[in-house]
Amino acid sequence: MSGSIKDFAALKSLRASIKAQEEARKAAEEERQRREKESRRDAELFRRSVGNVQPLSPNGKAETPVQHPLPIARQRMADEQAALEESLSDEFNVDTLLDTDHELSYARPGISGDILRKLRRGNWVIQAQLDLHGMRREEAREALAEFLRNAVKRGLRCVRVIHGKGLGSVNKEPVLKSKVRSWLVQKEEVIAFCQARAADGGAGALVVLLKA
Repeated sequence: MSGSIKDFAALKSLRASIKAQEEARKAAEEERQRREKESRRDAELFRRSVGNVQPLSPNGKAETPVQHPLPIARQRMADEQAALEESLSDEFNVDTLLDTDHELSYARPGISGDILRKLRRGNWVIQAQLDLHGMRREEAREALAEFLRNAVKRGLRCVRVIHGKGLGSVNKEPVLKSKVRSWLVQKEEVIAFCQARAADGGAGALVVLLKA
């Protein structure tokens, strides 16, 4: 008798569990359907509010590209740094470096006297020249630096720099004459210079020998 009661109780509990599961499934299905219905209603309301939508036709206009910050020009920075390193000073005293002859010739240390003698005799052909007549000191200094830089790039060996005799300057003093010598001594690519021969400008010009 007791066994039958236990079986009946277990069956009753099983039925209750099945009923509870069925009710939970039904509730979940009703919630899903409610959400779908709500979603469809919201979509319909949106379509009614915006009306008929048509895609835009191509207008043939090019899209404006996004402007990105320009990269730092490393080559330009290198060039500017090189220019600073190549700058010429007006405070440089060249007198102690020049030969004591009347032409005030110059040869970089390590350059033999024979090289300077050949330069004076016109052993090298003048391949280019720079005329500084009429230039102010700042203009002449920049022009000389640029001229030498280009000469080296072109592989030139011998050039002439015309600084004038100063006859048109205040007090007839050849201001550029001494400045040009001072600037040339500061240029590493210049290994020697001397006053030009009479046929090449005489006291108004210098013949400059550059590194090979």
